[in-house]
Order: sequence, then C-alpha cells, then structure tokens
Amino acid sequence: MVKYIKSTGSNICNSVKPSHLLSAALLAATCAGAPAATLCVSQSGSCAYTTISAAVKAASAGDTVQVQPGVYSDSIVITKPVSLIGSGRDRTIINAFGLSNGIYIDGTSKMPDAGISGVVVSGLTVQNANFEGILVANGTSVIISNNTVAGNNRGLNTSNSTCPGLPAFETNEGLDCGEGIHLMAVSHSVVANNIVRNNSGGILITDETGPNHDNLISGNTVSDNPYACGITMASHPAYTAGGIKSPPGIYHNTISGNISRANGLKVDGGAGVGIFAPGPGNQAYGNVVINNTLTGNGLPGVTMHNHASFPMAPKVNLNDNMIIGNTISGNAADNGDAATPGPTGINLYSVAPVTGTVIAQNVISNEQVGVAINIPSGDVRVHLNNLQGSTGVDNLGSGTVDASQNYWGCAGGPGQSGCGGTIGTVTTGNAGSVPF
Repeated sequence: MVKYIKSTGSNICNSVKPSHLLSAALLAATCAGAPAATLCVSQSGSCAYTTISAAVKAASAGDTVQVQPGVYSDSIVITKPVSLIGSGRDRTIINAFGLSNGIYIDGTSKMPDAGISGVVVSGLTVQNANFEGILVANGTSVIISNNTVAGNNRGLNTSNSTCPGLPAFETNEGLDCGEGIHLMAVSHSVVANNIVRNNSGGILITDETGPNHDNLISGNTVSDNPYACGITMASHPAYTAGGIKSPPGIYHNTISGNISRANGLKVDGGAGVGIFAPGPGNQAYGNVVINNTLTGNGLPGVTMHNHASFPMAPKVNLNDNMIIGNTISGNAADNGDAATPGPTGINLYSVAPVTGTVIAQNVISNEQVGVAINIPSGDVRVHLNNLQGSTGVDNLGSGTVDASQNYWGCAGGPGQSGCGGTIGTVTTGNAGSVPF
C-alpha cells in the first residue's frame, strides 16, 4: 500500500512545451522539484479513493492521480494541471458506457485562449463513451500517451448523421461524435503511442473554439474506425456563441510515424490522414504529414479538400501543407465533387487556389492514381516519389503541377518502352515528368 504525504501549496511545470515524445515518467522527472502529492485510486479499498473522479476533484495542481488495475465506470472532467496515470492499457479501464466522455480536459473557460495546461493522461483504456473517449478543449502542453481508446462515439445516429446531446461548441461533427481522441483549440501538445480503434473516427484536430497549432501526433496506431478518417485536421465553423468570430485555423501540426489503416470503410468513407478547409474562412495550412503508413482506407491515403464557392469571402487557406516520406497503399477513390478516376494515394481537391503544397519522397503502390491534383490555380510540387500506380500523377484541374524528378515505376519514366506509369496531363511552365 502506498503512503501519501500531502504537500502544502502546489506547483506545476507549466513552462514545459514538448517538442518530441515525452512519457509521463519523463514529465514527472522534469517536474521533480515541484511539491506535489500522489493520490491513489483502487476499487479494493486499499487506496484513499475508489473512484477516479473523486481523486481528480480532490487533487491540487501538479498532483498525480495513480489508478490501480480495474474497470471504472466513470466520466472524468479535468480542469486543473494534474497527471492521470493508469497501471497500463487494458489493465486500468475507464468504461464510460451511457456517459458523454471517458475523459474531458476542459479549458473552455478562457476560449479562444487555452484555459488549461500541463495535463498528462497515460496508461489507460478508455471505452464506450457516447461522444469522445478523450476530449481536450482549449488546452496547451497536454500529453496523451500510451492509452487504448476504443468503442466510443456510441451516441452516433448513423441514419441521419447526428449525435443527439453533443455539446453546441462542437459545430460540425457529421458522421462522428467527436471521434476517439479530439483536440479542439489545443497547442504545443503531444498525442503519442496510443491505440485508437473501433470509434466512429480516430484522432480529430479542430478549431471551433480557438486556434489549433504546433501539436505532435506520433506513433499512434489508428485502425478500423468506420465512419471517418483515421487522423483528421478539419477547420470547422466557429463557435460564435463563445465569441469566436471566424475559424481560427489549424496550422503547424506534425503528423509523424503513425499507422492509419482500414478507416472510413462505411458510408462516404474516410482517409488515412485528412486535411480539410471545407468552406469560406476555413484554414488548414502549414501542416506536415511525414513518415506515416496509410493503407486500406475508405478515401485516398492523404485527402485534402476545400468545397467553397469561388470567388469567396472570407478566403480559404489550404496552402503550404507538406506530405513527405509516407508509405501509401491500397486505399480507395475519392468521391463527390472531389472524385478521382480510381483508387488514389494522395488527392488534393480545392475550388479555391492552393499554393505551396509539397508532395515528396512518398512510396505509393497498389493505387490506380498515385497523386491526383484538382485546383483552379496555384502551384503544387510533386518530387522524388516512388509512384507505382498505372497513373503516377493526374492533374485534373488547371493549376500548375511540377511533377519532375519522380520514379515512375521503372527507370525510363512515363510513356517509355516497358514502363507502365503515366503522368496524366500536367499543365504549364516547368512542369514535367522527367524521372530521377
């Protein structure tokens, strides 16, 4: 049995801004000098608390809530900087059946700014919530690591794509109830090494209540989420009732080293990674998708969309996203106005001009189209990719695509003897299919 000594006063390392993967143990070591307590939770009565919510409510800023193995029927709301640490995924289970969320890290009191900082959630299984398994709203320096998040979004009504009872600040969920893990207006945070499966969608990054930027999503396995993408960065309509006048934007996030497979296989489909600025004023720009494995999803492996009428006001920003070094295979075609000729590795569709997109060093196989681009104007650069599809690059719009220096399935390049890869139609200037 652990003995606990409650300190006088409290403290927290609010200045920690994780720029790489940080485990809960490392964060604890970083903050070792801070006076804090550990509050134990056990169903057996061997600890001071038998419910997680009671321990979190009693904790002071900087404290750790340590949860022993067991199944806890609970919905935990965190409004102060604490660490919530389980005994290991599949050993410490939060069963939120019939409840809104498994864990809600709530900083909305200061929207659009961050109202909470320095929270750690690690070593838990979170399952069966009506909405998100884990929701973080208006937070910074949050770490979500080494958890299993499964079987959430039970409130989804698939017949009419609604989630009765979903909070009003979640403005555009569509065919999900916030997904397994949802970061809304979050910055300088890490979501790492989690298993996210069998929710309606996997990991969602949105901006209804504030900007969402400079986060790292890394090392997660996101699979079998049937109604939405594996990992989504989606600029949503602003929560005007909270004083947000226009979508603040999703920018400078890094999606690195994740496995995203077999997501979005029902209804309209979902991508391995999606980047969406769908309507006027939406912004999803300057993000990096690097070194991920994206296979067997219900839309192209990486899907980027804007559907607003053009010209438009306010302007959309879907610029400067970088898709680098991913392994992409066996995904589906895009559909609707963004339709591709067949199964596609990467699809960029926009009614608004798009500039600064870089697609490089990806290995794309088992797709009819490696890269599809459909923009009215702007420029896209497609270089140093290994394109194994029957069509390497298909420019479906009038914008510029520079598709030089790729490997087109064989050394000769598209259209050469013995080479099956083709480039489709590439428009203007320097654009070309010269192989590397």
